[in-house]
Amino acid sequence: MATVNIPREVKDPFYRYKMERLQSKIEGKGNGIKTVVVNLSSVAGSLSRPPSYVIKYFGFELGAQTTTNPSDDRWIINGAHDAAKLQDYLDGFISRFVLCKKCRNPETDVVIKDGYILLDCKACGERSEVDLRLKLSSFILKNQPSKKGKKTKADKKARRAEKRGENGDAEENGRNSPGDSNNSDNAEEDGDGEVEAGSDDELTRRINAEAKEIEAQKEIKDDEWAVDVSAEAVKARAKELPTDLKRALVFDDAAGEDAEGENGGSAYDELGSWILSEAEAKGSVDKVSDVDVYVKAKELGIESKHRTLAVLAQTLFNDNIIKQIPKRAGMLKKMISSEKHEKAFLGGTERYVGKENAKLIPQVSAILMVYYQEDLISEDVIKAWGSKASKKYVDIATSKKVRKSSEKFLEWLENAESDEESDDDEESDDE
Repeated sequence: MATVNIPREVKDPFYRYKMERLQSKIEGKGNGIKTVVVNLSSVAGSLSRPPSYVIKYFGFELGAQTTTNPSDDRWIINGAHDAAKLQDYLDGFISRFVLCKKCRNPETDVVIKDGYILLDCKACGERSEVDLRLKLSSFILKNQPSKKGKKTKADKKARRAEKRGENGDAEENGRNSPGDSNNSDNAEEDGDGEVEAGSDDELTRRINAEAKEIEAQKEIKDDEWAVDVSAEAVKARAKELPTDLKRALVFDDAAGEDAEGENGGSAYDELGSWILSEAEAKGSVDKVSDVDVYVKAKELGIESKHRTLAVLAQTLFNDNIIKQIPKRAGMLKKMISSEKHEKAFLGGTERYVGKENAKLIPQVSAILMVYYQEDLISEDVIKAWGSKASKKYVDIATSKKVRKSSEKFLEWLENAESDEESDDDEESDDE
């Protein structure tokens, strides 16, 4: 049986943590087509995670229904999905829910404490948190790992399957490789291992590299720049903006949840005006890079402030917002670090859609769906936001229009949760 390292980025052929390469089989035709993950129990056993966690993760990533507790050990995903594609998604599961955030070792246990999911690393002793905004996190909290000495049916099946595939070589198949993950959203805290293109770690390195270039360019004279980005020039351009847009970018301290002091609002206005002027100079907001935006926010000292997200929601997008969100998701996830940030991001979106680009109001459900799929906004925050109109970012009438347009997504979210609870009830009956 072919094996791969856990994680696959480790190239050492003698690395002790290994698992079988995923095998899948496509069955059925037409609407009834499905993918059976043949050796999921063995792979999950090597990761020391219940197979239900892995198959549910696949379902979330692929947007497909799955079986989470089959009586015949046949783990099924609706639709046709080849093994190589599933192996790539498994890398994401391992990164988020198996590897230790500190030492990148897969020898971790899942611990649920006070509503948090912790990864207890047996190699270095670190206890790191899993991001609760990830969709699988809710499933794990509802389906907690069994206590020591009390194994579930899925655990026993996984163990039996692992033994069948070991052929007397326990280490080769990763018997000693319990693992749980750190969230890729916090990749900057990880080790120096390889990272996928577009990951947060890569974004951090790009930011650091380009920040150094910016420092080196400080000696260049202003007249050598194509666009004058000095504070005076930015303020001058801000005065030329349409009245409605200037009002959209102003954040009174009284309205904010944390005052920034006498000049607090100006930093946000300056960031928003800078992004708009850069977009105008370059011909499109799509040509304003994430790195430049982050560096500018950091220069203004507001890269970690929640109100910065409200400004970004109003300035980073245009009529193509649905396609633009995934391209900005890496940077946005890096800057959204709390529910307060999520709420500000939704508020900025509400103001942009409701006041500055009203023709996008019919697309609110689609916009929220992409936010949710990209893990920018959590389920609880979206539901709370959708429960009642607010005049914090727009007038009440506009706020009601925006929420009315979001009903389709909110209904989908409610039904998805009901389906999940239904799956949980079926699992309980099987037990």
